[in-house]
Amino acid sequence: MPLPSATPSPIAQRELVLTRESTVPRERLYAGWTTPELLVQWFTPKPWTTTSCEIDLRVGGACRTTMRSPEGQEFPNVGVYLEIVPNERLVFTNAYLAGWEPNPDIFFTAILTFETLPDGKTRYTARALHWTEEARQKHEAMGFIVGWGKAFDQLVELVG
Repeated sequence: MPLPSATPSPIAQRELVLTRESTVPRERLYAGWTTPELLVQWFTPKPWTTTSCEIDLRVGGACRTTMRSPEGQEFPNVGVYLEIVPNERLVFTNAYLAGWEPNPDIFFTAILTFETLPDGKTRYTARALHWTEEARQKHEAMGFIVGWGKAFDQLVELVG
């Protein structure tokens, strides 16, 4: 008798996940995500740059970054924090702007976790949850795995 085929959950069909392990303590990785002066140094994979960052680190607080392409085109991004567990978890989305104003151009919600492993290493997981499979495909085509992976490597180099 054939085994029933497993079908991915609707969320799994709309998410991208990057998991990495590092010897850098989770507190330093978390600081890289929550300190504007650090974030601008690593957030975009080179040769892209992050030209500005403002962080209001509280539930409902906004995070604003501007990324610049090698050709000089700027891409502003605004998100709102949904959950903050210092040194463990950050959840933010671009579904809202500051003051819980709905964003007409929603793209994804990010869930970042920083877990200390028994061997002392840190497991970093970045999950990007999208409203549609098409949005997930677009994010994947933009280079989510490679781009977020390079950015993580830059973060480790900076705070390690």
